[in-house]
Amino acid sequence: MKIIFAALVAMLAFGAQAQDYPTRPITMIVPFPPGGVADIVGRPLAATMEKRLGQPVVIVNRTGAGGAVGMTAAAKADADGYTILMTLSSISIFPVSDPLQGRAAPYQISDFVPIALVTADPTVLVVSGDSPYKTIQEFIAGAKANPGKINYSSSGIFGTLHVAMEMFAGAAGIKLFHVPYQGGGPAVRALLSGEVQALASGPAAAVGQIQAGKMRALAGWGAKRLELMPELPTFKELGYPDVEFYIWSGVVAPAATPAAAQHKLRAAVRAAVADPLFAGAMAKVRTPIHYLDAPEFKDFWFEDAKRLRAAVLRIGPVAGK
Repeated sequence: MKIIFAALVAMLAFGAQAQDYPTRPITMIVPFPPGGVADIVGRPLAATMEKRLGQPVVIVNRTGAGGAVGMTAAAKADADGYTILMTLSSISIFPVSDPLQGRAAPYQISDFVPIALVTADPTVLVVSGDSPYKTIQEFIAGAKANPGKINYSSSGIFGTLHVAMEMFAGAAGIKLFHVPYQGGGPAVRALLSGEVQALASGPAAAVGQIQAGKMRALAGWGAKRLELMPELPTFKELGYPDVEFYIWSGVVAPAATPAAAQHKLRAAVRAAVADPLFAGAMAKVRTPIHYLDAPEFKDFWFEDAKRLRAAVLRIGPVAGK
């Protein structure tokens, strides 16, 4: 009888804790440095979620290995609702790329539960504003004339930007030289400083520099043209039907996060994306909101992960990784 009573008390205490959640600050891991897509979206989202949750949502940039360090940290965090991850589509890459390189996968997609999709933008191929390449045809011709001599930056080996660029290079039959950096922000700065000649970038991270004439966009990876850049052709239009890639950002949590906490987190993201403050922040960086609640996000993620798996397997093992 005492055992039953103790179990009942424990259940009631757990239920009370779930109702009270959250009672302390929540950590939002951003697995990239400031300046990249995850950070640009994550910071205003966290600030707006606080209004619904009644507790601070603290951004922690856990960088390294193209985002894998922060993603792994989130996968292994206590599943108590107090650690969430603002991730990009590259979360689906590392469970495939690490075994390809002869290492154990740092985590599996099943280690996470989807909370909500926030944005989904196709990448764009950009060069510096003073680049000799004015069109994608000129860029491809230059790469064919100088195999391996045109270099490009990325957020890391097998990171989102690396996979996108190699998807294009493979379809176009060209060889480029990859220079990995520790995130999208440093990759953009590398192009602006002249360290590299090209970059597959999320529109949000590049649009200001494009408008200022410091970068030039040559083509987009979307199924259709960006509303932000209606004059920019897609690779599909240019004769590369299989070159399609998106940088999406979404909130996920460790898989065993209590259902009550998941529910409150979902409600907080839903309220945040509808908040004029968040909408205004996204408008400033020209990033359209593409909200999907957990069930729809789960389906979206599943289909995208299949596409990325195929792309990574086409790239194959990378020397030095």
